Amino acid sequence: MLKINHENLLTGTNNNEDASVFKINETIALVQTLDFITPVVDDPYIYGQIAAANSLSDVFAMGAKVINALNIVGFDSCNFDSEILDEIMQGGLSKVIECGGMITGGHSIKSPEMYYGLSVTGVVNPNKFWANNTAKVGDVLVLTKPLGTGVLSTAIKSDMLELSEIKQAVDIMSQLNFYAVDAMSDIQVNACTDITGFGFLGHLSEMSRCDISFEIYANDVPVNQVAKRLSSMSIIPGGTYKNKEYTSNDVNGDADILLYDAQTSGGLLFAICESDVQRAVYRLKDVGYEFSSVVGSVVERKKSKITIV
Repeated sequence: MLKINHENLLTGTNNNEDASVFKINETIALVQTLDFITPVVDDPYIYGQIAAANSLSDVFAMGAKVINALNIVGFDSCNFDSEILDEIMQGGLSKVIECGGMITGGHSIKSPEMYYGLSVTGVVNPNKFWANNTAKVGDVLVLTKPLGTGVLSTAIKSDMLELSEIKQAVDIMSQLNFYAVDAMSDIQVNACTDITGFGFLGHLSEMSRCDISFEIYANDVPVNQVAKRLSSMSIIPGGTYKNKEYTSNDVNGDADILLYDAQTSGGLLFAICESDVQRAVYRLKDVGYEFSSVVGSVVERKKSKITIV
């Protein structure tokens, strides 16, 4: 692992933060991240939207505002027309504009495997950004989006979903986490992360410390019902099984496979003071995160990082 140290670097490589935070002055810090994905749907414009939402999410997970972004593109120009690439980038642009940012350029290469994403720059007050490992004992955990997009993406690629079910998946993955930042503006957020490739339990494990553990209310975790049905038929992506293999040693109790599901552009997971939770869930639902739910709590350190109750 790289040893990176600087007095203005407020995040490190050893605590699995969602993005880097670099202090410019007493009121401004730059938040930077990059991410890209291969296609999860056939429609190029929607693919661009989902990929952009996925990339932008790391900035929102730090409680920051997006300024601008650069395109990252791998494109198979031998087998696909340039109009396809235009549609992908237009989809990405639409999501950057939606959250008040702008695309200022980018870089593309010829590649046998298509991928698209963004390098994103945001800003935040250096004293107010949301870290992922600063939850406090007594905090309540709130998740904003249902799990299951990994399963749904696998089913889409296998042509196993009805059009209405595809729309469900697209709606989840293309929804920006941007609106949650303003909704939580005057609520004490003690920690936050977004749920993406490592799955719910994988990212939750990254939020742990030696002095805290998490109790998860399995029946209260929002799950897409189509994904639940498909997972019972063993329609499960390989990444989800890898997540379970990697994280299961941190988990005490029987965890449904969807708690390990590798998400694309999943929701935000907040650790919030108990006194603020009711207000927080109401506000999150009011700005469009209708599945927002209390999914667990932060407790004093137990033998396992995570206990399923």
